Amino acid sequence: MTPDLDLAIDGMIDAISETRAPIADAIIDALRAVPRHRFVPHVGVALTEAGPRLIDRDSDPEAWWATVYGPSAIVTQLDMGATDIRDVEGRYTSSNSSPGTVVDLLTQLHPEPGHRVLEVGTGTGWTAALLAHLVGDASRVTSVEVDPAVAEQAAKNLAAAGVHPHLIVGDGADGRPEGAPYDRVHVTCAVHTVPYAWVEQCRPGAVIVTPYSPGFDSDHCLRLVTTPDGSAIGRLPCDTRYMMMRSQSATTPGDPDDGSGRRFTTELDPRTITYAPAGADLVISALTGLLMRLDDDDRMFLLDPGDPGHWGVAIYEPDGESWVYELGDRHLWEEVTRAYFQWVSLGEPGLERFGMSVDREGQRLWLDTPRTPIGPRRRPACQGLGIS
Repeated sequence: MTPDLDLAIDGMIDAISETRAPIADAIIDALRAVPRHRFVPHVGVALTEAGPRLIDRDSDPEAWWATVYGPSAIVTQLDMGATDIRDVEGRYTSSNSSPGTVVDLLTQLHPEPGHRVLEVGTGTGWTAALLAHLVGDASRVTSVEVDPAVAEQAAKNLAAAGVHPHLIVGDGADGRPEGAPYDRVHVTCAVHTVPYAWVEQCRPGAVIVTPYSPGFDSDHCLRLVTTPDGSAIGRLPCDTRYMMMRSQSATTPGDPDDGSGRRFTTELDPRTITYAPAGADLVISALTGLLMRLDDDDRMFLLDPGDPGHWGVAIYEPDGESWVYELGDRHLWEEVTRAYFQWVSLGEPGLERFGMSVDREGQRLWLDTPRTPIGPRRRPACQGLGIS
């Protein structure tokens, strides 16, 4: 049974507002004009606090409607389509983002009527439709989706809703120069490094909002403003979590172990690094360029995104000495611990004190002002190396 749609949407908006500053009237109008259910498939996986849960409009319509207008993100594709969504378990590769997260990014983006917008990651098409409403003309929105099957379904969703932005199948890291210059770039996937194409295709004063994954555990929202000299500068105003951009993601922890690695004990509890605050994650990532991932057994892997022959694993032993195993000639654990204590020596600064600059040479993290950079400029490493 279809619920009262106005009540469902108002309930969703009220729930979002409970944990945030007042939502802009323009965004509220867009949420009402572009109902979420038009962009959610009949079967999906809701990411609830209790864990992933299958929703099926045909077998349990009441639960489906409640979930669609609830707080959860809804996964719409597993393993790039290789796993049936009904299996529930698998790598999440496309979704309809949680309403609260959508509002957060749109708030940071602040699109205005008449703006020309590039969206990276069409997904189900919901945010493309919201952007079209916010700028007042769908023809001013260009949305790029890397997955042809996802793009095809998004096109159907948008057409059914009567919204017709420019839809492109391709790698969003390249942007879309034919639609430039843009006033806003809205990104719905996380990146380790900001593609310069996004900056290059913007007019001065444009805003780029993207989920940013520095490489360690914490993910954030990065808001950049482009400048007349062809660069961009900004800060990390809030936390958010999105799937990685496919051209910057991977699935395996480097090369297989050939037995040539070295094992040694460590006095530093690996959990100090694993559960370090967001500021430490930013500094470690900026200084080392390494990535950290936890496996199902809570083992911490360190990976060099530029060389799959360099990786390590740190193991916490509650009843003995914790130890590290490293492959390759790079001393990963030493680099990471040195970077962590450099963050400590800076006074353990939090997320709010950091910012980022992006130009043709790459990106650079800084503390308080761009005059105090942290680490070298970072350019995109070899892509598709196995971090997911």
